[in-house]
Amino acid sequence: MKLEWLLENTRFLKEEIINSFVIEGGKMKRFWLILLSMGLIMAFSVSAFAVDVKVSGEFYAAGLYLNKTAVVNNDVYTNNVLTTKADESTAFFYQRLRVETDFVISPSLKLITRFDAMERIWGGQRSDAGTALAIDSAGTSAENQNIAIDWAYINYVSPVGTFEVGYMNYGATGTIFGNSYVPAGRIKYYSPLINNSININADISKIKDQSYSAVTSASATDTDNDVYTIEGTYTWKDGKAGLKAQYYRSAATKPSDNYETNYFQFTPYAIAKVGPVALQTEFIYATGNYKEYDQPTANTDVKLENFAGWIDATATFAPVYVGGTIAYVSGDDPGTADRKEGGVVNGGRDWNPCLIMFNYYDAANWVGAISGYDSQVTGPMSNAWFGQGRVGIKPIPQLDAMLSVSYATADKKPKNFVGGTYGWEIDVTNTYKITNNLSYMLGVGYLFTGDYYKGTGVNNKVTDDYMLINKLTLSF
Repeated sequence: MKLEWLLENTRFLKEEIINSFVIEGGKMKRFWLILLSMGLIMAFSVSAFAVDVKVSGEFYAAGLYLNKTAVVNNDVYTNNVLTTKADESTAFFYQRLRVETDFVISPSLKLITRFDAMERIWGGQRSDAGTALAIDSAGTSAENQNIAIDWAYINYVSPVGTFEVGYMNYGATGTIFGNSYVPAGRIKYYSPLINNSININADISKIKDQSYSAVTSASATDTDNDVYTIEGTYTWKDGKAGLKAQYYRSAATKPSDNYETNYFQFTPYAIAKVGPVALQTEFIYATGNYKEYDQPTANTDVKLENFAGWIDATATFAPVYVGGTIAYVSGDDPGTADRKEGGVVNGGRDWNPCLIMFNYYDAANWVGAISGYDSQVTGPMSNAWFGQGRVGIKPIPQLDAMLSVSYATADKKPKNFVGGTYGWEIDVTNTYKITNNLSYMLGVGYLFTGDYYKGTGVNNKVTDDYMLINKLTLSF
């Protein structure tokens, strides 16, 4: 039908062109008729400009068993018989689909999007439709249980550098330590220098906006949370090093609390491979004002001095590898009310060194806070010295079995706490690569709980905990 219409109108157009040169009258009318005919033909016959679509992502389905939802031991015995069990075990299956789609308009221009879908416990109760965003998403917990769009941004490679504008990931620097990815509105710029070995990057990130709008009632202005960043990196054949400097301005506490937070954060890092050894290290230093009041005579300003860092090494002697990690996050000194030495910088949600202790994505995210007395086992590491040794073997290319032993203790014991030891954890994980895109992981972790989790009660009792987990992951 389309072809017949095209042929017919092509003949009509040909006749009209000839007549326009033969007939002297009505030249202007015929001219516009010709243009209209050409436009119609193009509209129905010319194909749309080509747009390449690239899709990648990940789906996982996992099962988890946790022996204790808290490490406190308040079991009640009557005549040596357990009559009240304080904390039960929990077991459930859960899953998540994450899909990234790149719309490539031209070699230098593309639109990048990402969504999370069906992020839920099988058959479990769903969250209510609250407006608070999930901790690592641009959508609410309820939306992620159905579908939530996290990313939508433009990537443009210009002659003077690369620009990115829109909602994209925020909260990562250098190595995985200290990273807590969350989508945020950002403007980013990358400038490659000297054959791409040196890069200068800069960005502005809008973390929270409280300006008056159609959906926000505001009685004050300039109460947003913003982050300004500049970073320099140097890349060579077997490594990369960089330094990121950030300025944080958080005024969301105004005007109700009449103070804002202003501080700088400096993060040098390096990743390198030396022979059979893979090394990575990062140091984080935050300094400035944790609380800066508009009227300092009525309130006491609080200075910020927070440190964190790690060094990680893995040596591979096929089929065996050995490795170790030392990590540190400074804690807040209870004796210095005018200074905050901890609580701003932490080990990050994306760094999960153990299956239970300091784990977010397979523990806190799904089980919730696994707590002690006035303390928490899971989530990003803070106020701690951490050490881990591990050994693994890959007897065949598809199988990776690893044993790790970890120990952690508090940097600063909180006021009136009984002890400062988090404890020991032993983890065994086995990952089998079924195909190039499909893998299966089976793991078990056992936490020997320390006295830190007794909190401030001398007579409080704690109990050990263990977890079993298996996960099927499809990457595409």
